[in-house]
Amino acid sequence: MTNRFSEYRIMWVLVFFDLPTETKKERKVAADFRKKIMADGFTMFQFSIYLRHCPSKENAIVHIKRVKTFLPQYGKVGIMCVTDKQFGDIQLFYGRKPEKPQSGPQQLELF
Repeated sequence: MTNRFSEYRIMWVLVFFDLPTETKKERKVAADFRKKIMADGFTMFQFSIYLRHCPSKENAIVHIKRVKTFLPQYGKVGIMCVTDKQFGDIQLFYGRKPEKPQSGPQQLELF
């Protein structure tokens, strides 16, 4: 039996985007996209980069499909999925000062 909470099974989904914001309508579309992905559990990693912790690849696929339904007509959106192990190897800096990566949420299983 494989470990259900393996760092190779747990996934992070990253959504990064560059949407037009020149007009009031474009700003509203961009804000609506951001609100929809946040309502789906994504949190801001950096400006225009949002991420979501998923307990499995199957769960990540569900959220990726959902983000695709939110895609605006214009602009660029990228979606990337990485394992918890890969995400744990990230090197973050605030200026030249190293910063610890965001840790995954605690999982509670009720079965």
